[in-house]
Amino acid sequence: MFVFVTGISGLCVAQKLAITMDDLPANGMLPPGVTRAETTKNVLQILKKRHVPAVYGFLNAKKLEGNADGAEALKLWAAAEPVGNHTYSHMDLETNPAEAFERDIEENEPALELLEARDNWHWLRYPYLHEGDTVEKRRAVRAYLKAHGYRIAQVSLDWEDYLWNTAYARCAAKNDTKAIAWLRSSYLSTASEFLDLGREQAKLIYGHDINHVLLMHLGAFSSTILPEALDLLKKKGFKLVTLEEAESDAAYEGDPDVGLHDAGTFLDQWMQAKQIKYPEHAEKPYKEVEAVCQ
Repeated sequence: MFVFVTGISGLCVAQKLAITMDDLPANGMLPPGVTRAETTKNVLQILKKRHVPAVYGFLNAKKLEGNADGAEALKLWAAAEPVGNHTYSHMDLETNPAEAFERDIEENEPALELLEARDNWHWLRYPYLHEGDTVEKRRAVRAYLKAHGYRIAQVSLDWEDYLWNTAYARCAAKNDTKAIAWLRSSYLSTASEFLDLGREQAKLIYGHDINHVLLMHLGAFSSTILPEALDLLKKKGFKLVTLEEAESDAAYEGDPDVGLHDAGTFLDQWMQAKQIKYPEHAEKPYKEVEAVCQ
């Protein structure tokens, strides 16, 4: 049962949200005996069973080098879901010139072409969500993307789910069921907190909620926690849609057009650019997740 929100027309509509997955074919460590292909297969089965609309997976082709398991995982993904460009080496635009970043985008393209993607792969997801620490870099890369037919796969919602992947691998290796239970509860409480925060940010920036794009990562914990994450999205009143549909919202036509350091999501960028104060919220449990099962 969806928790419905009232749309502008007064009709009851669920808020639209697209799920995206970064760092294909590998994010974080794996538990002993678990393969990337197995994890990917499990995630794809969950997405299919839950009738989740197309989920873009963003590829770093450098991770395929000498990685047969990763190559198999990527083949499985591309046969079922669309793929996009996350740069070849997961390059950080903040620590590299725009020209090097553009070359890294191009270097990723042969792998995307070989996959014979079923949808348009000309979507770029910026690694680390870094769009440029100077306005010159930001504008240069955006001009390059426009000239080469790319759209930016923006992110409005992110609870940094990748933090839990390696922690889960450590705890699974130790068969520490108590720690794994804590990972589940901390993941879901953090997700809930940052879903609410993102919606509050949208209202502060635009005066109303918007269509959302959620950033997730394909890793060891993904298939274990994904059903509960999907339940949470449903409980929060989100209707799952494609990336194209989510970004048809006029909010995604805007650009803060400023250089920012480690700015975060699209909404975080606008908050900084407009100097809007953040609502009260709990912080992510970085230290606790890093320390568990060490």
